[in-house]
Amino acid sequence: MIKTLIFDFGNVFINLDIEGAKKNAFEVLEIDSFSEEITAFNSFYEQGLISTAEFLDFYAENFPKLSKEDIIDVWNAMLKHFPKHRLEFLQTLKASGKYKLILLSNTNELHIDYIKQNVNFFDDFKKCFDKFYLSHEIHLAKPNYDIFEFVLKENKLIPEECLFIDDNKENIISANALKIKTWHINPETEDVSTLFETKSNLF
Repeated sequence: MIKTLIFDFGNVFINLDIEGAKKNAFEVLEIDSFSEEITAFNSFYEQGLISTAEFLDFYAENFPKLSKEDIIDVWNAMLKHFPKHRLEFLQTLKASGKYKLILLSNTNELHIDYIKQNVNFFDDFKKCFDKFYLSHEIHLAKPNYDIFEFVLKENKLIPEECLFIDDNKENIISANALKIKTWHINPETEDVSTLFETKSNLF
C-alpha cells in the first residue's frame, strides 16, 4: 500500500528543455561539448558544494566574453512552463490527506531563484509538500543511493510503501534498488496529473 509520494520537480511539474538548453549553451559558449571540469563544477553547484558567486566566477574566468547576466541566461534556458493544472492536482492530493508528499529535486540556487520570480504560485506549490528537498540545500544528489537513504531515514519511511516519480532513468534505477516503487515518467507523452490512472495497479 502506497503511503508516501516522492516527486521530482523538473519534467514532472515544471517543463524542461534540456537538449535545447545544451545546444544553446554550446553556441553561446562557443564549445562543442562540456569539459570534465565544467561538468564537475555544474555538479558541485547542484550539490551546494560551491556558492552561486563561485559558480559564476568560474564561468566568467573561462568565458570572458560573457557577462554574468549572459551566463545566468544560458544556465536558466532549460526552465520552461509550469502548467497550472499540475498545481491543482497537487492541491487536491494534499487536501485528501491520504499521502505524505515529498519533493526530491536535483537543482540549484539560480534555478530556484528564477522559478520563484517567474512562477507566481511557487509558494502555493511548496506548501503542498510535507518535505521539500533540494539537492543544493541538503548537499546530496540523485542518482546516488545516499539521497534516497537520507529521505527514507529522516521520514521513517518503509521503501515498499513509497512511490517515486522521476523522468531520469538512472534515478529510477537507484530507487528501485532500494525497493522503492517507481514511475519513470515520460514528459513527452505522460503527465503527473494522471498518476492514479496511469499507475492504478499500485493503488
